[in-house]
Amino acid sequence: MGALRQLRAMSGLVRASCLILAVCAVWFTVNLVTPVGPPVLLWLPTPVGALLLTAAFRRTSKAQALPAPTRRFWGHLSISAFLVGVAHTLQAIDVLTHPDEGGAYNGPGLLIFDSGAILMIVYALYRLPLSARSAGERLRVTLDGGTVVAGAAVFIWHFQTRVALGTDDRNQVVGSLILGVLALVVVLAVAKVMLSGFEFIDKSALQWLAFAIFVGATSSLLQPLLAPGHPHLMVTQVSIPVVCCLASLAAERQRLSTGRAVAVRRRRPFSLVPYAAVAAVYVLLVLETWFGTQRDQKMVVLGAVTLTALVMVRQVAAFVDNGRLVARLDHGATHDALTHLPNRTLFGQRLHEALQAPNAQRVAVALIDLNDFKEVNDTLGHEVGDLLLVEVGRRLAGCADTGHTVARLGGDEFVVVMPGADPQAAGVAADRMAAALCTPAVVNGHELPISASIGIADGRTGDDPSLLLRHADIAMYAAKKRAGTTYLHYDSAMTEPGDDHSQLREAIAGGRCFLVYQPIVSLDDGRLAGVEALVRWDHPEHGVLPPDTFIPVAERTGLIVPLGRFVFAEACRQFAVWREHYKDAPAVLNVNVSPRELREAGYADFVAATLTTHGVEASRVVLEITESLALDLGPAVATLHRLRALGLRISLDDFGTGSSTLRLLHDCPVDEVKLDRSFTQAPHGRAPVAAAVIQLAQALGLHAVAEGVETPAQAEQLRSLGYSTAQGYHFARPVPAAQLTEWMTGAPVTAQPSGLVR
Repeated sequence: MGALRQLRAMSGLVRASCLILAVCAVWFTVNLVTPVGPPVLLWLPTPVGALLLTAAFRRTSKAQALPAPTRRFWGHLSISAFLVGVAHTLQAIDVLTHPDEGGAYNGPGLLIFDSGAILMIVYALYRLPLSARSAGERLRVTLDGGTVVAGAAVFIWHFQTRVALGTDDRNQVVGSLILGVLALVVVLAVAKVMLSGFEFIDKSALQWLAFAIFVGATSSLLQPLLAPGHPHLMVTQVSIPVVCCLASLAAERQRLSTGRAVAVRRRRPFSLVPYAAVAAVYVLLVLETWFGTQRDQKMVVLGAVTLTALVMVRQVAAFVDNGRLVARLDHGATHDALTHLPNRTLFGQRLHEALQAPNAQRVAVALIDLNDFKEVNDTLGHEVGDLLLVEVGRRLAGCADTGHTVARLGGDEFVVVMPGADPQAAGVAADRMAAALCTPAVVNGHELPISASIGIADGRTGDDPSLLLRHADIAMYAAKKRAGTTYLHYDSAMTEPGDDHSQLREAIAGGRCFLVYQPIVSLDDGRLAGVEALVRWDHPEHGVLPPDTFIPVAERTGLIVPLGRFVFAEACRQFAVWREHYKDAPAVLNVNVSPRELREAGYADFVAATLTTHGVEASRVVLEITESLALDLGPAVATLHRLRALGLRISLDDFGTGSSTLRLLHDCPVDEVKLDRSFTQAPHGRAPVAAAVIQLAQALGLHAVAEGVETPAQAEQLRSLGYSTAQGYHFARPVPAAQLTEWMTGAPVTAQPSGLVR
């Protein structure tokens, strides 16, 4: 039924081409058994099919819904189709007017017009704007294309040129050589396009067109098998209608694709085409070894050796490229993409090394947070904010002592690890930091004063790294209560918002914790693809608190378990309401889960029961675990496997910031990775990291989501790299469920709405 519907949907031109092919095939088969009717009837389908193909190509080139490069491409092909029709009409005249030569006579017209048609195909293919590629990818495409061309050259030599050289007809030899070279040029052009990919041709149309060109380029190889017993028959009489029919289908697919024509075509991490060429040549080599002559074997052996050498070079290049990819991932995992300073992962390693030093020593940690940085972003834009962060990082690194590590934790937070620094030395270092930041920064013509709050935690060998950082965080919050740039050493009397676990327990039980939802958006059309549920605490004294102020408390006290269950149950309830009442409801719900929750007995049963209660399909729920926390999963991996068995998907959040990224992808049952915002917000010079992550995800069959998208340029760059979905302030901040409901009318999510929750 599906095939019948597709046939009815075809245009009259395509149906006519198929009918011509069917009539031609029947008539050719009948004449293969016994000559019937005048020979001219065997040639008639050729010009008719070419004219139909010219019209089909021309109509596709006039489709206004297609982009200009696409229309231009099909317009060039219409010229090529017309030249093919002229060439083989002249061939028919030559054959019919010289019946005694059994089809061996071909005038110059065939060679001239066929050459013109081939060159026009090559011109059309080379005019297509290909996507930008790295040097490694260009080398891969070159080697793969060379492999395909070398394989094709062996077959063209063996079945066409070698046969022509065995005759005394110089014109046939010259024509065979010219057409052989042109055929190789076509193969090279098609291979280049197929292997490198581009944005302006529908994938299925390209496949049909490539198949048609392949048939046209190789069909003449069968003529020696046909000529001895059937001098009145030529392969061209069937191959041209076949090519016209296949190419008409390609044009029709392109015409009907409309908007799909400009979608970025995703490439597989490897192509089977060059390996198929190698396999074909080796099959030919085996056949020649058994049935051919020694003279014929030499060229096939030479071709096989050449192909083997190309494949070996290709593999070495792949190993080198993979090594660079891993090196970029490793560097990106330990360095901040914006400031080029060490990131949280490398900071953690340096702090751990300082606290585990063989000789007892004092260790200080200074946490620096910029004051009023949000106002810079909101008033002057994120580009100015990013440049300010780069300048602050440069100044902090410039005033640090040898052996100290200056790192960016994320956002507007920096940290300094000071091995061997006692409280007095740490205070001196903090004074230098304050002095370095006192001078306003000039960014894009704006003179921006810099104010920072610095919290210092004083420790010694053997202390807990996370506790030391938390103490610095508490001291930093205390310093924020003072005006200007100042620093404070941690004191046990200091408190922080959300540090009272009894208040947090009451908030969970009393309904003061609530959810907001951040849209996950399709980069192709801006529509709502999913949502991530995020928890907030409506604190009676401090207002709405973000999760980073109370989640650590919940983790330490075990309150993360009831809090996490509240989040999951409430998110599923709201998601079910959206799915039931709104046709444009998000398709996927992302919920964060803690390793401590996963280690709780019965967590998988709780999830299954909650999904059943609210009628939510497990396949629509994604559980997010952060990469850094995933390192501590241990036995909880078994729970992840149980959850996946239920149908839920697992996402690795903050991807690229952990120290064991590749091991985690192997050990954890991961379905999705979320590119950390530090790579999303990186300048164009750091784009290879984001490109490396999407390549790795595609190679492993994982879905990739980009986090922290804050500008249209970032969104477009990620889309061009192959990311299909993203989230960030460019699209929307986290919003209450009621506000998100207002969007579910089919309108694209393209701007930040007002009244958003922090």
